[in-house]
Amino acid sequence: MASIVAGTVGIILFLLSGIHLYWVVGGRRGFLAAIPSDGSRIKFRPTKMATSLVAVALALAGLFVLELGEVIERLIFPDWLFNYGGWVLSGVFIIRAIGDLRWIGFLKKHKGTLFAKWDTLLYSPLCLFIGGCLIFVINS
Repeated sequence: MASIVAGTVGIILFLLSGIHLYWVVGGRRGFLAAIPSDGSRIKFRPTKMATSLVAVALALAGLFVLELGEVIERLIFPDWLFNYGGWVLSGVFIIRAIGDLRWIGFLKKHKGTLFAKWDTLLYSPLCLFIGGCLIFVINS
């Protein structure tokens, strides 16, 4: 069961990486819905380099999860990393789901924007799902 969960999370992370690569090469669809705003202005404008780094990080996280869940053979990451890396990655996603208490996450104060809508319906639940699945995989 852990390998199915890890495979699912790995695929999700690779899909998210692909979406970021789409934005890097000039795709615009969904871009504004993925950036916090106050309703009239976006809070920051990510550069292509930053978006590329996020894409690479998501792809590496996907690969890590596949190795952690033994969906694929452990070849890339060192064994010692599996002792702590899964917990760190899970924590990152759970903290993202909780949010910064202002613009992102379940506990955000600023609501009513395009980003806030998608954050409540998709982004934060997905982060919580990924974090919870990682805990399951670690403990299996």
